[in-house]
Amino acid sequence: MTVDRLKAFESLQQALSTSPLLPMPDFKLPFKLYIDASGDGLAAALHQVQIINDKPVEGPICFISRQIKPTEARYGASQMECQPVTQSQSTSMTARYHKSMV
Repeated sequence: MTVDRLKAFESLQQALSTSPLLPMPDFKLPFKLYIDASGDGLAAALHQVQIINDKPVEGPICFISRQIKPTEARYGASQMECQPVTQSQSTSMTARYHKSMV
């Protein structure tokens, strides 16, 4: 391995082995809800663009995920993609922030 590849590998290893720090939400700013669904699971990530060092930086505020239920495996793509939205609301992920979503 070259020195550059070794440094890149060590950087990746460090990033994967440490927990991300989630910032406190700024309730004056809007939130963004990213969702995804597959045949195996559902996920949602609540993000927000915050000003850090005078630069706008988008980052996660919280995450949710779960495996799909047997009945959900029969859902079509549109229904499946709606599941993370309802899951995020039922877990109070979005409700606790009481702010507009994008």
